[in-house]
Amino acid sequence: MATQGAPVKYSKHSPALAMTLSLIFAGFGQLYNRRYIKGILFIVLEVSFIFTLGRFINYGLWGLRTLGVTPLEDHSIFLMIYGLISLLLIAFALGLYILNILDAKRNAERLRQGESNPKMKETIRNVWDRGFPYLFITPGLFMLTFIVILPILFTLSLAFTDYNQYNSPPGNLLNWVGWDNFKKLVTLNTWSETFFDVFTWTIVWTLVATTLQIALGLFLALIVNDPRVKFKKWIRTVLILPWAVPAFVTILIFSAMFNGEFGTINRDLLVLFGLEIPWMQDPFWAKIALIMIQTWLGFPFVFALFTGVLQSISRDWYEAAEVDGGSRWQKFRYITFPHVMYATAPLLIMQYAGNFNNFNIIYLFNEGGPPIPGKRAGGTDILISWVYDLTFEINQYNMAAAITIILGLIVTGFAFYQFRKTRSFKEEGNM
Repeated sequence: MATQGAPVKYSKHSPALAMTLSLIFAGFGQLYNRRYIKGILFIVLEVSFIFTLGRFINYGLWGLRTLGVTPLEDHSIFLMIYGLISLLLIAFALGLYILNILDAKRNAERLRQGESNPKMKETIRNVWDRGFPYLFITPGLFMLTFIVILPILFTLSLAFTDYNQYNSPPGNLLNWVGWDNFKKLVTLNTWSETFFDVFTWTIVWTLVATTLQIALGLFLALIVNDPRVKFKKWIRTVLILPWAVPAFVTILIFSAMFNGEFGTINRDLLVLFGLEIPWMQDPFWAKIALIMIQTWLGFPFVFALFTGVLQSISRDWYEAAEVDGGSRWQKFRYITFPHVMYATAPLLIMQYAGNFNNFNIIYLFNEGGPPIPGKRAGGTDILISWVYDLTFEINQYNMAAAITIILGLIVTGFAFYQFRKTRSFKEEGNM
């Protein structure tokens, strides 16, 4: 006897069989479920994929595995790109294939429970109502895959090859070398000394320059926010002016001012004290100059940020602290500073992440110089500017890619921490 509410003819309808048929060939499960139009669409999609992209994917996977077998005829870089595109196409196809299997299972379960297949109009309406966001997100995701993800995968792949100025296609074929490039960075003296020096300076640069610009911005915001200060609007306008000037213009002007031969800092200012500092020639003084310039460039944004937050703090809190006998330092420590940090911490974290990859100031000031004998990087190069030099100056693409991966992991850690501190990736019900 059939179960109550389920027609006899569907009581033995098997979801497992529907899934198996869809696994054998996309659309077969839908035909088994009597969803003929949907089944035909899935069949057409798989047949079209096989006949139009099958040969390309097969060639791409071969090229990614071998990177070519005949110099001058096979180009390893093109083969690598074809292979990566093939992997992405396979990922999209697998996604649709899994969707086809799950759809067959759901429809089979509905039939087994006695529900009838929806009409075509009802199906289209359900797709529009429930799949509307996905329909509009899909083109963007598809473009993002080939504009962002593909270059990232290409960089990741280069880090595991021997692609450099002495081994470049099409005259030479590339080879997969595993983790050799990363081992060179930490074990081979010619690379490890430079890598650790640049990495250390990158950390010092990030911490010192960013902390100074935040401290200066907070200090000025506290002064301007003091009730005793008049002409607040004019003072804020003047302090934000450095932010209005394009950063590259400011950096180039400072580069000229710090020039040891004709720069105004040495010739017009320090000469009064009998000093002449080699800003461009000595790595130490070049680093000091860069930190000062970045402090000048970065404090206006922090100042504007803190000014808005300070104005949102209730005056009642300060009045209550005064009644309790709180000093200025205690009010700053227990009221102002915690409130400011709570409201701006994610943005301040991103200031550190931004300076970690601040290529513009390093390159525009003195192109990462001055050069240091025996080192593969300039005296003020940070990781991102060193990657630029390795890529465009000496064509060490494999090592540049390896450093880029390390750089990306560090910045990703910063970004992940920042997102954890905001509501950007929290569900609506968990706000």
